[in-house]
Amino acid sequence: MTGSEELAGRFEEHRGHLKAVAYRMLGSLAEAEDAVQEAWLRLSRSDADDIGNLGGWLTTVTGRVCLDLLRSRAARREEPMGDAFVPDPVLRPLAPVADPAEEVLQADSVGLALLVVLENLTPDERLTFVLHDMFAVPFDDIAPIVERSAAATRQLASRARRRVRGATPSNEPDLGRQKQVLDAFLAASRAGDFEALVAVLHPDVLLRADSGALVRGAAASKLVQGAKAVAEQALMFAPFTRSAELVLVNGSVGMINAQEGHVQSVMGVTIADGRITGMYILADPERLRRLEAPGA
Repeated sequence: MTGSEELAGRFEEHRGHLKAVAYRMLGSLAEAEDAVQEAWLRLSRSDADDIGNLGGWLTTVTGRVCLDLLRSRAARREEPMGDAFVPDPVLRPLAPVADPAEEVLQADSVGLALLVVLENLTPDERLTFVLHDMFAVPFDDIAPIVERSAAATRQLASRARRRVRGATPSNEPDLGRQKQVLDAFLAASRAGDFEALVAVLHPDVLLRADSGALVRGAAASKLVQGAKAVAEQALMFAPFTRSAELVLVNGSVGMINAQEGHVQSVMGVTIADGRITGMYILADPERLRRLEAPGA
């Protein structure tokens, strides 16, 4: 085995972890792949023999690449769909399937609700929160990336943590109870039962639908709040629920509508006290083309 092949093999051992870091930083599976590839390119141009802790080195390099992307977004004032933006979902079947390539990404799933909150952090806050609070990277290692002292980086993380805790909705942790609520939602939608829909929705439920920049009319991106208003939306799109299937969306029970293996829409939810408190729908045709239905 050549030196380059050995280095590539060592890198592959860390790929899943790096993809998990980049996904939490960027909320985009495609950009996460690009960031991991850039980390590999930087490693291949470096003297690997001088790297004592390869995993730590790759994590901080990936973080730096992601920070550059986030800062570039901010400089261009990119708001993909404003308040209605829904990050890329990670899909898998309800029944566990052994997939070593995705194992690390799935092992500590981060919900769509949290990813939406992370979108509202500054680039430096997001990097610090993700690296320290999610992956236990020491502040001394993060400080050079954000060009602050370790003490200032600690304060940055504390500020980000307060913002995240104050804005992230709680979610029912039991998958069985999640499934019961989604089953009730689907049954009410398919039956056209408005009252049953209202009953399974929290009075202040918030629907966030991201259809991309090109979709117009009733299916356009939107925010809708309140059980009756969201139930009306559900009935409007009830025909699509007839082919909907329950899957895991970022580790929680959600649903997809797929035709011949092509995903038409994805919905993740948050649930509390047996009712849906938040709905996160991705229906952007361009982004959905990059997703595969679980088991397809």
